[in-house]
Amino acid sequence: MLVRGRGRFAMTEYIVIVTTVTRAEDAERIARLLLEKRLAACAQVLAPMTSWYWWQGKIESAGEHCCLLKSRRELFAEVEAAIRSVHPYEVPEIIALPVVAGSSDYLGWLGAELSGEG
Repeated sequence: MLVRGRGRFAMTEYIVIVTTVTRAEDAERIARLLLEKRLAACAQVLAPMTSWYWWQGKIESAGEHCCLLKSRRELFAEVEAAIRSVHPYEVPEIIALPVVAGSSDYLGWLGAELSGEG
């Protein structure tokens, strides 16, 4: 939930995990796995995009699907392990972005779903 401190809102306990894969089916598999394990309360698979990146000394590009997963910071290690268990990449992007603020209704729902009380 939101915490007020020094005139600002402090970070919440929630995170958004980002991972990318080539195929929509892989993104959907990751989304379903994390939802079934209650490691994520919500998963969004974004439409195809083009990623540009350095790989083995040269610039590459690839069509990918982005998967955004809403979770709690304390669950990150489990989320990462679950993603790695089904991710097809040698070096998958698995990063967590902090949720610094959010509507109390949404954050309440997120907490309830992650605890299995939703």
